[in-house]
Amino acid sequence: MNISILSPTGEIYQGKITSVQLPGKTGLFEVLANHAPMVAALGQGTGRIINTDGKKMAFTIEGGFVEVLKNEVSLLVRGYQAK
Repeated sequence: MNISILSPTGEIYQGKITSVQLPGKTGLFEVLANHAPMVAALGQGTGRIINTDGKKMAFTIEGGFVEVLKNEVSLLVRGYQAK
């Protein structure tokens, strides 16, 4: 699965991942390979990525949106901060 994280100032991160956990408006959810297509609003909170090497990365956001389509995850976020 591929992920792109974008903010109003430009691209923050791009790479291959095995999963991403995100703070949705009504709680946390996780996206894995072959996830159904979706668009969702994101709330304030902590997200977590596991890349294909097993490395874990955490970040906080103030909000945004996610689109999942054909193993491509696109995050449009504001207030991004790596942990």
